[in-house]
Amino acid sequence: MESAHVYNVDIEWLQDRKGVASSPELDNTVEVVTPPEFPKGIAGVWSPEHFFVAAVNSCLMTTFLAVAENSKLNFVSFKSQATGTLEKVEGKFMMTKVLLKPHVVLPEGESPERAQKVLTMSEKACLISNSVKSEVVMDATVTFA
Repeated sequence: MESAHVYNVDIEWLQDRKGVASSPELDNTVEVVTPPEFPKGIAGVWSPEHFFVAAVNSCLMTTFLAVAENSKLNFVSFKSQATGTLEKVEGKFMMTKVLLKPHVVLPEGESPERAQKVLTMSEKACLISNSVKSEVVMDATVTFA
């Protein structure tokens, strides 16, 4: 794997507080808006704040998938809920905390302690979590199918 990778994202304003995100590397586009908590924000559409939390949460998943595979951890399912807290700090809004709540279901005979270790390794190795100033907290659960 190369030591540097480049990801391109283009944003184009459409109208009001709405635009569209695209990438020359991807087929899909995604609408993006100012969230409704802000003046003239729009409800029901992805916002930068949603994308931020989704980036941290999806990075945990993709890192978990790689670490689990390399560790030969068998699992039945992986789901994760994430909550981002946006606060004003020293006069500026910032995402101060992202709470990750992954839930891994194991087949009988697999070790829950090993699964917790893989989750912890995944959280520590997540490149997005390692790239942001926000506190990232994980509250994982592991159960059997």
